[in-house]
Amino acid sequence: MPKAKSPPPLRPTNNDIRTIMLRYFYDRNKNATSARGKKGSAVKISDVKRELKNAHGLTQQEVQSNLTYLISQGWVVEDTVEKSFTAPGGTVIPSSTSFYKITAAGIDKIEGPGEFTMPKFHGIKIEATGQNIITLGDGNQINAKFGDLGEALSRLREAVTQSEAPDSQKMEIAADIDTIQSQLAKPEPNRGIVRAAWETVKAAAAINGCGALVHTASGLIGGFLT
Repeated sequence: MPKAKSPPPLRPTNNDIRTIMLRYFYDRNKNATSARGKKGSAVKISDVKRELKNAHGLTQQEVQSNLTYLISQGWVVEDTVEKSFTAPGGTVIPSSTSFYKITAAGIDKIEGPGEFTMPKFHGIKIEATGQNIITLGDGNQINAKFGDLGEALSRLREAVTQSEAPDSQKMEIAADIDTIQSQLAKPEPNRGIVRAAWETVKAAAAINGCGALVHTASGLIGGFLT
């Protein structure tokens, strides 16, 4: 009797791939000795694809599609270098080479906001809105009337990012906490957006050391959503 074929190995999810790729650009920037090139913080797409294939088995399609996503979200930026050369007949032919590197927002995504992180509402006169905006420990700025909920979410975010959970899960939960905090900056948050993001965030209860924090946030957000 012929042996049954083994199922193909599961491919990483897009969230897994984005986490791998952002960490790749982060590590490259951290260890860079030049702006571009073999040891530069900015890297050609051909090198990105080759190195991620060798290190993580990612396909060219997986890298390209998720790089597009990371760029559109502002975590990675394309840096184009324009050059030109003169053909034997004297014609000047332009050429360009694209390099890719992590942005400050991408670094903050991994490290968390720091002393030099630009305030979320930079350039906006908060006082003109008539709102009392406070800044939380994680750098998020929210309406003061949601302060207790914001602080609970801030403590939960810190516990999640410092836990031993997979990086892909940390990023997913932290991103949705930031989504909720962004809504809490408004006079009237969109409760539908908050409710959808909380569905992801509350899964942090299964992470060691986060259960009590989720319980506290749940009580506060439950009252907010009703």
